Amino acid sequence: MILHDLIAFDTLRVIWWLLLGVLLIGFALTDGFDMGVGALLPFVARTDLERRQAINTVGPVWEGNQVWFILGGGAIFAAWPPLYAVSFSGFYLAMFAVLAALILRPAGFKYRSKRESRAWRSAWDWALFAGGAVPALIFGVAVGNVLVGVPFHLTPDLMPMYDGPFYAKFLGLLNPFSLLAGLVSFFMLLQHGAAWLALKSDGMVETRARRMGPLFGYLAAAGFALAGLWLAIGIDGYAISGSIVTDGPSNPLLSGVERSGSWLDAYGRRPWIAVAPVMGFLGILMAARSLSGQSDVAPLLWSKLGITGVISTVGLTMFPFILPSTVDPNASLTVWDSSSSHLTLFVMLVSTVIFMPMILAYTAWVYRVLWGKVTLEEIEDNSDSVY
Repeated sequence: MILHDLIAFDTLRVIWWLLLGVLLIGFALTDGFDMGVGALLPFVARTDLERRQAINTVGPVWEGNQVWFILGGGAIFAAWPPLYAVSFSGFYLAMFAVLAALILRPAGFKYRSKRESRAWRSAWDWALFAGGAVPALIFGVAVGNVLVGVPFHLTPDLMPMYDGPFYAKFLGLLNPFSLLAGLVSFFMLLQHGAAWLALKSDGMVETRARRMGPLFGYLAAAGFALAGLWLAIGIDGYAISGSIVTDGPSNPLLSGVERSGSWLDAYGRRPWIAVAPVMGFLGILMAARSLSGQSDVAPLLWSKLGITGVISTVGLTMFPFILPSTVDPNASLTVWDSSSSHLTLFVMLVSTVIFMPMILAYTAWVYRVLWGKVTLEEIEDNSDSVY
């Protein structure tokens, strides 16, 4: 028996679909509060000292948190090559905007305190705002487009093709439903950032974060509910027509797909997946409630639950679809026809089993070492610190 035959091909495909979800959730849970703090910076911190305090809550950990983004991109490239090719070519300008914003963040962290000039520091503060707000919004817009469907088709040799000029691909992403999804993501991560500041800061920064966080949570919950209603009555779902070959070759054109019914029909076939949106609403609303109280840890834990629920809702609702096509439904990418080979998935899984526990252990150790609040007194006593 060949070693990789120990795990069936279709099982490996599902495992890597789950691992992709874990990586995306891990990125949102960790780097999400970095983005939220950046987007909140001009509003929760009024003085230079307060802004340095807010920045120092994320300064020591943002680089490690961003590793989840790199891991997610690497997993898409290695485990789901057609998804990588279609999404990165179709979302090219959006990805460029995200990368440009993410570049502003380390530059802002490193250069903000190099000069005493108020104009200099204010400019970098707004750069940090953009570095948090732009990715938080665009990632949500991308998820909204995945649910609506993307206008691509595949040539017979599986080359992804988009019609129209390249800028039309970016403007086409800005449809009403996707903008709503972007706002849900934006408000959700703003609340996540507020929950982090409630845990890690004190004084007026904490007070303002606790005051503003619940509003963003309620807006995120309302947007999430509206998006669900919109999916139910305004957006067609996708379904595989005919028999499903779960261990066949990775060629989307070999399977038949049709647009029919609603994405929410999945809840009739698999009622248990309703746990995901329940987690989303419960986590977001409880985070908003606990931010209004005195607890330090509870708001962040509830916020993490809400984010996990919202992202899981999208994946479980769409399964087995990963990226549907509005131009040619038969070109839609699914878990069963857009993965790497059996051997590749197996080798990657073995590597993940070895190295993922190391990453998690190191991350836990870092957060344990850095546990505790960043106080204004500490910032005043370390006026020459990097941040």
